[in-house]
Amino acid sequence: MSSVRPKLKPDTPTVVTAWDVRTGATVYRLPDGGWSEDVSKAAVLSGDDAQDALEAAGKDEGQILDPYVMEVTPEGDVAGRETLRETIRANGPTIHPEYAKTARGVVDA
Repeated sequence: MSSVRPKLKPDTPTVVTAWDVRTGATVYRLPDGGWSEDVSKAAVLSGDDAQDALEAAGKDEGQILDPYVMEVTPEGDVAGRETLRETIRANGPTIHPEYAKTARGVVDA
């Protein structure tokens, strides 16, 4: 099952993101098809490659939930109209710095 998201132009750089079923953590699809909580390690794709990766991610349901593509810069930084939402998903809550993923050692600083 995939949530309805805004349509992106085919040449828009994207990463495939989802939720880890076991932990509820936000995860990103890696170039090798694995998953990581670190958005900086995600495969940046566009066009048919992004669509193929999204379809492949759908086969991982059971391990992950609700895969979709999110807009990023060509370098893999969060971008687009949902920047705030995706930044919070990528970095952790905004309530206190000690709860951020970098503070917990989940993401490379």
